[in-house]
Amino acid sequence: MLDAVFENQTEKPLDRIAEDGGYTAIFRTICCIGDSLSSGEFEAKNEKGEHTYHDMYEYSWGQYIARMCGSKVYNFSRGGMTAEWYCSSFADEKDFWNPKYAAQAYIIALGVNDLLGQKKPAGSVDDIDFSDWRKNKKNFAGYYAQIIQRMKEIQPRAKFFLMTMPREGENDKNPQARREHRSLLYELAGKFENTYVIDLLEYGQVYDQKFREKFFLLGHMNPMGYIFTAKTVASYIDYIIRHNMDDFKEAGFIGTDLHG
Repeated sequence: MLDAVFENQTEKPLDRIAEDGGYTAIFRTICCIGDSLSSGEFEAKNEKGEHTYHDMYEYSWGQYIARMCGSKVYNFSRGGMTAEWYCSSFADEKDFWNPKYAAQAYIIALGVNDLLGQKKPAGSVDDIDFSDWRKNKKNFAGYYAQIIQRMKEIQPRAKFFLMTMPREGENDKNPQARREHRSLLYELAGKFENTYVIDLLEYGQVYDQKFREKFFLLGHMNPMGYIFTAKTVASYIDYIIRHNMDDFKEAGFIGTDLHG
């Protein structure tokens, strides 16, 4: 039984869906940093037919994970969020750099509005000063890394999970940007300790027309879509933990001075 759970070398991420969150529950505090997807945003139409947008955090995948795992989950997110906006004003305005919000795990889901919306380049690890985030280049890579660096200052032993964009299928207007984003996240995971990639571009569901008909409401997800995403994210983290058990054996000591 243990070999099937922990030593299955042929298992790929998301081969197993952990309905209860699986080993993601080892984290008692989790912080989700992201845009509309992380905010449970619903899109509606008013009487004029104009689209309106509403962050409803209780429907976010982060809060579904909280209910699955019984963990405390912070939503450090807003519809339209970019890495630059987060670092230049949003986090300060919301006091999100405050150590009182320190978490054992951070899930970062940024890049859609930066690379697809604003069409900014992803950048690379060459744009990052790993000794001082204040010297990072003011581009996506620099701001994204700044988030990791500053959170590591607050919670040095925390685990970080960097989420790629999913595939869009035949209607994808900019697949190259998705690949560049994915490449950057793997570069960051290679540079930062305790950092892993949730690679939805490679292993996640394709957001094709059939998927959107079931899980989207206009241009954003519906409640079922956010539950689907929660199961996807939690199952992927469960997979990472099961395949890297030594990395997580002291997870219960994150935020303390204790060591095993």
